[in-house]
Amino acid sequence: MEQSDLQYVGAFRVPTGTSTETTFSYGGTALAFNPANNSLIMTGHDWHQRSAEISIPSPVNSSNVDLLPRASLIQGFADPLEGRLNQINPSDPNSKKIGGHLVYGGKLIISAYSFYDGAGTQNASHFVRPLSLSATGKVVGPIKLGNVEARWAAGYMTQIPSEWQVSFGGSALTGLAGVAIASASSVGPSAAVLDVGTLEGSAPSARSVLGYPSSNSLAALYGASDASGSNPYWNLASQVRGVVFPEGSRSVLFFGRHGTGTYCYGEGGERGQCYDPADSSKGTHAYPYRYQVWAYDANDLVDVKEGRKQRSAVQPYAVWSFSLPFEQNSAGRTIGGAAYDPATQRGFLSQQCVDTDCAPIIHVMKINK
Repeated sequence: MEQSDLQYVGAFRVPTGTSTETTFSYGGTALAFNPANNSLIMTGHDWHQRSAEISIPSPVNSSNVDLLPRASLIQGFADPLEGRLNQINPSDPNSKKIGGHLVYGGKLIISAYSFYDGAGTQNASHFVRPLSLSATGKVVGPIKLGNVEARWAAGYMTQIPSEWQVSFGGSALTGLAGVAIASASSVGPSAAVLDVGTLEGSAPSARSVLGYPSSNSLAALYGASDASGSNPYWNLASQVRGVVFPEGSRSVLFFGRHGTGTYCYGEGGERGQCYDPADSSKGTHAYPYRYQVWAYDANDLVDVKEGRKQRSAVQPYAVWSFSLPFEQNSAGRTIGGAAYDPATQRGFLSQQCVDTDCAPIIHVMKINK
């Protein structure tokens, strides 16, 4: 699968809200497709980490945001973890984030991560709950995924196509990449095979099949001395926030953003230590940014699972950038998440903070086999 196999269809707007607790503004992360309702589940405003379910209207291909249809709420905003988010790492005083949703077997799987795990103490990452966000008292978790590093697995998720599940030894992929602190996260796309059916048991089955420690980053595979230099593949300002494994293919596609400028750690903004008009915060910067796909061969990940390759030795077979409408509204080029509908071969991408009040826009792509 190559870039030409992703055919842009159109986009739609998300529902508006009446407060920060009932809006997708400054959110629109952790996308999941729900085939039962032909809908999307995702996280709202960053402050509250509440989830909601929205319809998928017929997308429109237009550069005028006012011409895009608006989705409606199917399930209103709720705390899907019922107050358990902090339990993934209770000793860490920093904020926690929902990293992913996955609809599987009539249940909702949720992953979560410590936003700034300076001490590297997170050791649990996943939860299981009913699909109904109004159901209470039935959340299971947080769950530790065996020997898989929690902050390498606590984000995006996708179902493994049925024809690949025996080879992978599981039903889903889960991962997280491009979060602080680099020494406690994967410095390149990461993935672990997850047997979803074992999550509620005493010994959840999971195995890491892709990931890069800070001492052996993805950039290093291409000759860079470390991940702080400028290169087309990965630096410490790169992020992955979604993964899609299309049926009928051998491609695993990771979606995110990559900083193409000089890497810098410090205050951003136009007058900061690190020139970054897209982000004035103190942290990692490499302005300007672009949307990016890292494409991997599923056979390479199976080789890691079987012990024939090391997970940090696997290279993507292709890396490409892509454009989306409304890029002029956000120089940060942040992707909130990705989801996939195998029945229609449609992929969904959340383009963050490009609509009114920093709301996301959802883009639809046809993924050709």
